[in-house]
Amino acid sequence: MFYDYYNYHFWGMDLIWWVIWCIVIFWIFATPYDIPGQRKKKDSPLDLLKKRYASGEIKTEEYQEKKKILED
Repeated sequence: MFYDYYNYHFWGMDLIWWVIWCIVIFWIFATPYDIPGQRKKKDSPLDLLKKRYASGEIKTEEYQEKKKILED
């Protein structure tokens, strides 16, 4: 019996390959940001301020003023 190629092979690829490609594409776009070596989310202004304060670039008074501004 003759089977139509497109009915059983899904445009030239078996069903398993479509499933594999869907999983790979989902994995690329849905990976969380905190995996090392992957995309990183940008720091918020408050995070940047905390880093500057921790490194000693700004004094406590300036940190408190700017933190209050950012939180309001």
